[in-house]
Amino acid sequence: MSEIVVSHGYGASDDSVWFPYLTEQLAQAGHRVTVPRLPETGAPRLEPWRKTYGEAVLAAGPAESTVLVGHSIGAVNVLRFLEQHDPAVHGVFAGVLLVAASAHEVGYDELAEFFEGGFDWERIRRSARDFRVLQALDDPVNQPDPTEHVRLLVQGLGAIAVVTPTGAHFGATPDDHVEVPEAVRLVTELLDA
Repeated sequence: MSEIVVSHGYGASDDSVWFPYLTEQLAQAGHRVTVPRLPETGAPRLEPWRKTYGEAVLAAGPAESTVLVGHSIGAVNVLRFLEQHDPAVHGVFAGVLLVAASAHEVGYDELAEFFEGGFDWERIRRSARDFRVLQALDDPVNQPDPTEHVRLLVQGLGAIAVVTPTGAHFGATPDDHVEVPEAVRLVTELLDA
């Protein structure tokens, strides 16, 4: 059994967007999905989010059989966690999937601290075997050019990207319950790599 630990996005929780679908689909394949509820989801702060997510990740199981998943600002939270992760002590993760991820600030002042100082791409890359990025061209958040975020993430992480023509933000509000088969496929790909 492999572990998948998801960092949800702004205003979301463990039962938001495509997380129930991901959990159901991967459980059928014998995997366990954990979506820790991050504190103050309506007013995210980097340090409490990174700490809460990190505790859930380290409690999940061995890094080599664990895939980290992040949605929206949750994807940035995963990157910030990986910047502080010590692979020599805690192991290298099987993979990372970033869904609707922003590579830089996109105009939400309340989330600006998540992007301060840029990313330590080299340190992040050392913490996982493989990276995948899933982005939709019609994403209303990562504007004006969602492909710019994809390009920066692929360049920084050596990631493989899947860009869909539609999908928006893969769940714009926490109560949008959508199926994202591509996310299931990419997590499975990371587990099988």
